[in-house]
Amino acid sequence: MADTEGAFTAEERAAMKDRAQEVRRARRGKASPEDDLRDLLAKIDELPEPERTTALRIHAIVSRTAPELQPKLWYGMPGWAKGGKNLLFFQSATKFRTRYATLGFSDLARLDDGDLWPNAYAITALTPEVEARIAALVRRALG
Repeated sequence: MADTEGAFTAEERAAMKDRAQEVRRARRGKASPEDDLRDLLAKIDELPEPERTTALRIHAIVSRTAPELQPKLWYGMPGWAKGGKNLLFFQSATKFRTRYATLGFSDLARLDDGDLWPNAYAITALTPEVEARIAALVRRALG
């Protein structure tokens, strides 16, 4: 959230710096799929519990449901891309000082449902039902 003077918070500035570094690295062609996976897992490992476990389980769900998606950091958070473009991402509650972590989808996700539909989902617990819903959302997002 922006502070009262309209400037970005330290967390937002850090996320923008992370994203700039990700873009520079991709433009230089230095990131292999193995590097991207290693970076994603390292970023997940930095998360505090219970977010670390949640992010690892989401990664497992995405990998199992849509193996064609490439792990890729997005604004310093774990994300998964299709054709080099971000499709979905996990956002830490702790990093951004919010009430809950979120699973978000970009505009490339085929979640369209009439004139209004959600593109981010609050995650407070990963029950079997929630895991099944995430898998269904990932399948649907792919079209």
